[in-house]
Amino acid sequence: MSFHIDPVFANRNSAPAGTNDLSGLDDWREMDPQQQPTYLDGPALDDALTSLSSSPPLIFAGEADVLKQRIAAASRGEAFVLAGGDCAESFAGAQADKIRARVQTVLQMAAVLTYGGSMPVVKIGRMAGQFAKPRSADMETRDGVTLPSYRGDIVNGYEFTEESRRHDPARLLQGYHVSASTLNLIRAFTQGGFADLRLVHEWNRGFLTSNPGYQRYEQTAREIDRAIRFMDACGADFDALKTTEFYAAHEALLLEYERALTRIDSRTGQAYDVSGHFLWIGERTRDIDGAHVDFLSKVRNPIGVKLGPTATADDALALAEKLDPEAEPGRLTFVTRMGAGKITEALPKLLAGIGDRLPHVTWVCDPMHGNTITSNTGYKTRRFEDVMAEVEGFFTAHQDAGTIPGGLHIELTGDDVTEIMGGATEIDDEGLRRRYETLVDPRLNHDQSLEMAFQVAEYLTRRN
Repeated sequence: MSFHIDPVFANRNSAPAGTNDLSGLDDWREMDPQQQPTYLDGPALDDALTSLSSSPPLIFAGEADVLKQRIAAASRGEAFVLAGGDCAESFAGAQADKIRARVQTVLQMAAVLTYGGSMPVVKIGRMAGQFAKPRSADMETRDGVTLPSYRGDIVNGYEFTEESRRHDPARLLQGYHVSASTLNLIRAFTQGGFADLRLVHEWNRGFLTSNPGYQRYEQTAREIDRAIRFMDACGADFDALKTTEFYAAHEALLLEYERALTRIDSRTGQAYDVSGHFLWIGERTRDIDGAHVDFLSKVRNPIGVKLGPTATADDALALAEKLDPEAEPGRLTFVTRMGAGKITEALPKLLAGIGDRLPHVTWVCDPMHGNTITSNTGYKTRRFEDVMAEVEGFFTAHQDAGTIPGGLHIELTGDDVTEIMGGATEIDDEGLRRRYETLVDPRLNHDQSLEMAFQVAEYLTRRN
């Protein structure tokens, strides 16, 4: 399947003559956009944005439309969304083996969910663009020295020096090129035979065979093998198993970057943000009158909004009216991130307040961001048991409300890091020291990701 998009580019303030109408795409500039970098070199920023505006799209509008259809199926309970990847990608981490491990982990989770839940899984990676992170404070102080906070590799560096922490517009271009190479590799993995479902055993290569999740996954793989051999004996055609759809997602935080990568689709004359297939608005930037909501209301990608424990039914209804006035299935996803201690009260109240007014919206659970703690040894971490408690609360609330739990949105890595406490491997306070590698938020490791997938598969079985 192939798609085409015309290379119609817009500069920072206006559309080139003769293009489709791009009016309104710059209204966000007058809305005091939050969480934006402070660039001191205006000409360098202009050069970077001009270059981005004339660069090829990272994704095609038609691909975003297909994803919208897949997410719409999840809103009806006919599929399940699995979005996973790094909290914040790093330029240095864009290596083939690390990207492959993340893709493998998502594929393995999807295989478990598909087999256990008997439904298609929509696979989305927090990859190829998840380089920017909102921060609670603009500045950080260490040993009496105050410098700008680290906002992700696309803005500044992690090293605590004045030069590294400077907001550098050249990083916008670097982010684009790293995203392009990452997408190329993902497409090669998922379209070139690596994702063939008949190779489910191969996906475990490179992971620690001592992990409990490995053994449990191998058992599932053997069952899938047996089912495929049976179907093969019956003369089934397995062409559909050779490749898989895999989409890229990130938080649309840096509005200059997103605006520079907005194009007009030649088929429809509508604007698409071609920096990623699925874009979301964070809890900090979902103000109904804010810049991020305004900008994303004017592009046609499938989009998500994070809803924390303070979100009200009125908030959700207003966001739906602003972002999805035509009530298009698959267009809008609400990603709840409430915390294990709050979801059992907050989510049922939210769903009850909305009632049956948003049947077209897809509900997805982010069980990570509401469960962040600081360990006794000083590490920013989460407890696996809290993460899973929020997932269970998500499914229970939807079951009680008669609505559809449509997916998961999680921070994970394919590496055997030790960043989240608990799970079958029983990572404790001291265990965090072994391989704590994240630059921002802690991630599920490979084994914890599989452990989650098996538990969620049981929830899906009960749902069906």
